[in-house]
Amino acid sequence: MDLVETRELRYFVAVAEELHFGRAAERLEIAQPPLSRAIRQLERRLGVDLLRRDRRGTELTEAGEVLLREARTALDAVAAAVRRTRRAARPDRSLVLATKAGASHAVLQRLLDAWAADPRVPAVEVLLCEVGEQAELLRDGRADVALMHRPVDDLAGCDTEDLHTEPQVAIVPGTHPLAERERVTMADVRAVPDLPMARWPRLDGTYPEGPGPEIRTQSALAQLVALGRALLVIPASSRAWQWPEHVAVPVDDAPLITTVLAWPATSTSPEVAAVVRAAADLPGA
Repeated sequence: MDLVETRELRYFVAVAEELHFGRAAERLEIAQPPLSRAIRQLERRLGVDLLRRDRRGTELTEAGEVLLREARTALDAVAAAVRRTRRAARPDRSLVLATKAGASHAVLQRLLDAWAADPRVPAVEVLLCEVGEQAELLRDGRADVALMHRPVDDLAGCDTEDLHTEPQVAIVPGTHPLAERERVTMADVRAVPDLPMARWPRLDGTYPEGPGPEIRTQSALAQLVALGRALLVIPASSRAWQWPEHVAVPVDDAPLITTVLAWPATSTSPEVAAVVRAAADLPGA
């Protein structure tokens, strides 16, 4: 069987995500007829039907679902290879660490101090991101390592080094009755009708069911809590970004959160290995 071209995978992913040839063609900035021909050629080459087309629209077959997952991974790997190759050619190259803005601040500072003092470790650039973005940054090569959190972050395809385990707290408006409690349970925070829990997107981009607002950024969430429109449950160390209008209340039965240093399991970079060794040598890691 002939090898599948990267261009064909890009075309297929666009069609599979849009489930509409016209919108996919606009997204790819090409005409629709050559896109349709490319998908038919890909199906002939693979010997399977990837899409089911009828008057009701377009949907993926089971084989199409598999190729969509694998094609995304393959395209991320190609993008990562290009970015890392270009960065390796720069004389002033540094490693890129992705981390959620406001999360694990103390751990991050300890890591940066340790790496700066270790001659084995190259310069490290910090790339701040929003919740859940580290995995994509690692997969497509925009980051070499990342600070992530088990069990809430997507660690598929990554190796990890545990750095710190901690309990969680509820961040609530200072004027709310919950702010006067010394401790609460998850049942307590779910049972407050006037203060719903904010909803973060799942790994697939969809949101869990619930009355709380759909959130994508820390700044939006911080303001909603200050306004008395939402609460959230986060690792205790993430209180670094807490506003004066917020109060943190320990949640007794919330799952423990472990901050980990993560990197692609396929990495063979000696620079990444040096960063991981230095992190593992930190007291308490």
